Amino acid sequence: MSLLTPGRNIVLAGLMATGKSTVGRLIAERLGRPFADTDELIEKRTGSSVADYFDQHGERAFREAEAEQIRRVAALRGQVVAVGGGAVLAPTNVTQLRATGDIVLLDADPAALAERVGDARSRPLLAGDAPPAQRLAELRDARTSEYSRAAAFTIDTTDRTPDEIADAVLEWARTQSGLLARDELGP
Repeated sequence: MSLLTPGRNIVLAGLMATGKSTVGRLIAERLGRPFADTDELIEKRTGSSVADYFDQHGERAFREAEAEQIRRVAALRGQVVAVGGGAVLAPTNVTQLRATGDIVLLDADPAALAERVGDARSRPLLAGDAPPAQRLAELRDARTSEYSRAAAFTIDTTDRTPDEIADAVLEWARTQSGLLARDELGP
C-alpha cells in the first residue's frame, strides 16, 4: 500500500447532487490533500462522460469500471475521495474503501436534489417519464439501508452551503482517531 500523506481517506458517498465533488474539493484544499473523484477517473480512463459510457455499455459495465477505480483510490491513504451514488451498494467497494478510509454519507431531500441536478438528461438513473424528484426519492428509499450500513457519519446537505458541509465533515473528522494526520487536527 502506498502512502500519499498520513491519515485515512475521507470518502464522500451519497446520491447525485448531494455535493460530493464540490465538498470533496473544499475539504481536500483545506487539508492540503489530493482529491479523487471516481466518476472523473472513469471519464478520464474511458474518454467519455459517465452518461455516455452508461448509455453505450450499460450499468453493469459502468459498475465494473467504478469498482476498478475504487480499487485504485483505496490503495492509497491521505486523500479525499468522492464516489458515485451507487458505489457503496457493492459490499466489495465498501470493504475496500473502509480499508484506508472512513465513509461519510451526504444526504439531502429529493426535491432539493432535483433542483440541483437541473437537466436530468445527463443523469442516466433519472431517465424515464418520472419527474426527477420522484425518481430521486425512489433511489434514496431503495439505497437508504446500504448507505446507512456503509457510512461512519451522515450529514444532511439540504439547507447547507458547501462550506458549511465541509466544516461539519471536518469537525467530525477531528474526533476520529487516525482519520486526520497530526498536522491536520488544527489548534
